[in-house]
Amino acid sequence: MEAFNFRTNRFRKKSTNSYRSKQLISISILAIFFFLLFFFNNNSVIFPSSLKTSQCLKLQTLKAQKFLWYAPHSGFSNQLSEFKNAVLMAAILNRTLIVPPVLDHHAVVLGSCPKFRVSDPKELRFAVWNHAIELIQSHRYVSIADVIDLSSLVSDSAVQVIDFRYFVSLFCDIDVNFFCVKDSKMEDSLMEKLKQCGSLLSGYSGDMNDCVYAVQEDCRTMVWTYQKDGENGSLDSFQPDEQLKKKKKISFVRRRKDVHVTLGPHSRADLATILSFSSLFTSPYKGSESYIDIHEAPRDQKIQSLINRIEFLPFVSEILDAGKGYALHTVKSPFLCAQLRLLDGQFKNHRTATFQGLKQKLDSLRQTESLPVHIFVMTDLPMSNWSGTYLGDLANDPDYFKLFLLSEKDNLIQETAKKVVDEGHSLKFGAFSNDGIEKDCHRGQVLPDILLHVEETVCSCASLGFVGTAGSTIADSIEMMRKKQICFH
Repeated sequence: MEAFNFRTNRFRKKSTNSYRSKQLISISILAIFFFLLFFFNNNSVIFPSSLKTSQCLKLQTLKAQKFLWYAPHSGFSNQLSEFKNAVLMAAILNRTLIVPPVLDHHAVVLGSCPKFRVSDPKELRFAVWNHAIELIQSHRYVSIADVIDLSSLVSDSAVQVIDFRYFVSLFCDIDVNFFCVKDSKMEDSLMEKLKQCGSLLSGYSGDMNDCVYAVQEDCRTMVWTYQKDGENGSLDSFQPDEQLKKKKKISFVRRRKDVHVTLGPHSRADLATILSFSSLFTSPYKGSESYIDIHEAPRDQKIQSLINRIEFLPFVSEILDAGKGYALHTVKSPFLCAQLRLLDGQFKNHRTATFQGLKQKLDSLRQTESLPVHIFVMTDLPMSNWSGTYLGDLANDPDYFKLFLLSEKDNLIQETAKKVVDEGHSLKFGAFSNDGIEKDCHRGQVLPDILLHVEETVCSCASLGFVGTAGSTIADSIEMMRKKQICFH
């Protein structure tokens, strides 16, 4: 009996251990499965530290350059506004600015900063990186330097710049000429390498010794200043109110910090080869700036001069010549420009007010100008939807009004886009070696959308005045061009 009991006990013990072992194996398999699922589906990428530390080696050997990257977003006007801020931040921190591509309209969005609903800095950076790589893959890549004339800023060393594609080739150790191959499909190994680079730059792997410093502060917690005595570390005047804190469970506190003191010499960030921001968009709100409050630098004349210069950055000559030529040779007579944003975001709710402002201006011109009054119209409302609107009324009254419009399919726009591509202004910025991208890199590329830029230039030439949509950054851009008298240069 004892022998039987002994064997029974041994059997039970063995069975229990076997059962536990199977449990552990099952749990292990599930853990591996979920890890792999996370690995392949999460935006971030986990990879060996040896790969992390190697990414900056090529960059660190190049003339002791330090770089600044940021994540633009939303429409072109917002992207241009951010670019100006990036130029300023790069100059203050003595870093080479990585010039990004022009992103598709709203391909990447930030959110509402005043309401503290914004994308996480890491997520925003990675989204921009992925979209930029997508633009390269689809042969739709156009640098902001292909559209905006940076030659004067670069020629006198106001700021140093490098094209994003050159930077990618160095940072990811990829042959720069790969970006020129027509209709090529990136291999899986290359895409994985690019994903790793994007993850590093976005800050998913944390600070990487002397390679990448990813700024995690955004407009919810920070307002960057420069040379404002007594403000470094102080509370900003705008904070989330108690109702918002309770409703959104927000605990953010906004502070004002000097960007040079915080991220400049002798800081942890200054040790890094790459300083990586997220959004650099800012705008006034309730007596404060939403993220960057740097409008003057009285103790730094170089930066003060730069602040004045970046107030307006002109389009490249190909775009300016097209807009001026259309105004001079097609519209010919004195004309009014009407910029009517009617469909996007908040503007669709203010259509009546937008039309009313135009009507008042035209009623006045009808009394003083020869008829028909010439009007150049730039609007997001398709002509097929004009019926029943004030635009439809104008189009049906040729005795008093003559309308002019441009479209993406017009020869002028297509030819100008081709000239912009062929000129390749961005290719002049960024080659640290003789292995630069040749102009052949642009051949076979999808033509960029430059309609908006040509339209803005036409509007700058409107001698009878300009009626813009209230609150539109496009209207602000046109007003600045008119102030600078671009049409007469």
